Amino acid sequence: MSAERLGKVKVKLPAGQTTIQQARDSGQDQVVFPPLVHAPVVVHIFPTFAVGGAQVRFAAIANHFGLAFRHIVVSLDGNLACQERLRPDLDVTFPTVAAGKNAMLSNVWRFRKRLRDWRPDVLVTCNWGAIEFALANILPVTRHLHVVDGFGPEERTTQIPRRVLVRRIALSRTPVVLPSRNLVRIATEVWKLPPKVIRYVPNGIDLARFAMDGTRRGSAEPVIGTVAALREEKNISRLLRAFAALLSGRLVPGLVPRLVIVGDGPERPALEALAACLGVSERVRFAGHHQDTVAFYAQFDVFALSSDTEQMPLSVIEAMASGLPVVSTDVGDVRLMVAGENLPHITRLDDAAMAAALAALVGDLAARRQIGHANLLKARRDFDEGAMFAAHGALWRGGDGTPGHRGDRAPSLDVETTERQGAALKLSTP
Repeated sequence: MSAERLGKVKVKLPAGQTTIQQARDSGQDQVVFPPLVHAPVVVHIFPTFAVGGAQVRFAAIANHFGLAFRHIVVSLDGNLACQERLRPDLDVTFPTVAAGKNAMLSNVWRFRKRLRDWRPDVLVTCNWGAIEFALANILPVTRHLHVVDGFGPEERTTQIPRRVLVRRIALSRTPVVLPSRNLVRIATEVWKLPPKVIRYVPNGIDLARFAMDGTRRGSAEPVIGTVAALREEKNISRLLRAFAALLSGRLVPGLVPRLVIVGDGPERPALEALAACLGVSERVRFAGHHQDTVAFYAQFDVFALSSDTEQMPLSVIEAMASGLPVVSTDVGDVRLMVAGENLPHITRLDDAAMAAALAALVGDLAARRQIGHANLLKARRDFDEGAMFAAHGALWRGGDGTPGHRGDRAPSLDVETTERQGAALKLSTP
């Protein structure tokens, strides 16, 4: 085996070939990489590594780049449920890091010591729950990125002044990655962060996974579906009450829809009790947590999002990629995400408005198909995961996340088949 050095990665080639291109020209499109001891180390700090939008996005990006990066993932509440989404061949560790309650200064001191011990190439903190790690790096130990995906229920209507001040102090000199225009507005107008630190990187998904022909749709029992963690801010109770209004027969006479709720979480017992109290339990299915939700979207006729707070929800992109019309509360960037034909079904944050929007679509098959097709076309145009991968990969490497910046064109490694030792990798350059 000869070798060709590319950046910090030493590539082993089949005998008789001296370049990667020579190997490909001979019909051998795979080259062998030894363990990537020089791959950059990225520390990711999550308030929780439960399954949620930020965690699922990280898993998709990490899986895409494979062994091109090494990862240290910290879940401050100890929940590692999203670990199931990571490929088993990744170089990733999950150290336990305890965070004291109401002990910001001592936490910052201990976290700074951890950063010095780990000596990462970059620190990536996520949301308010990881802000103490951001403060620990305010006198830089390493490069730092902060990612914001949204807010908890305590900040769904207004920003807490003390947190605004801490964010302004901690983030004024570090790149802040935001997936929604609404978050960009908050970061610049409320937190007063300088525009030079703002990085707008929309979410994206593997659109091909959700492509389907829709042959299971359009039955006499339309299926309203949602995919969400069952937490307070998702307000699934609003969806249940709107669904009960549909079943009363006043809104859509003669139709008997069903509701499927995919996801799990602390609110589930209360939601099941509410469904029973409303008398709709027989028409509601609590499907629980599923890692792969593609088959559920394929069975839905209408997708519903009833949240009190969101920014750029992946579930809406997945529904659009599945060719579905979307009924949603008017939160975050949802109004900007959906096709123009879907806009009449983005509603106020109340039960009656959601019930009326659901009724309009449940009772009109032609409208569902027209709006679903428009959403599909918009998803294909705006939400492919390739641009998201390129931006986050560039930021991890030290670029600014925009095409052509120094550091943004380092080679990415798309792992096709791997073993823990001696991985067979396909080389690609973004």
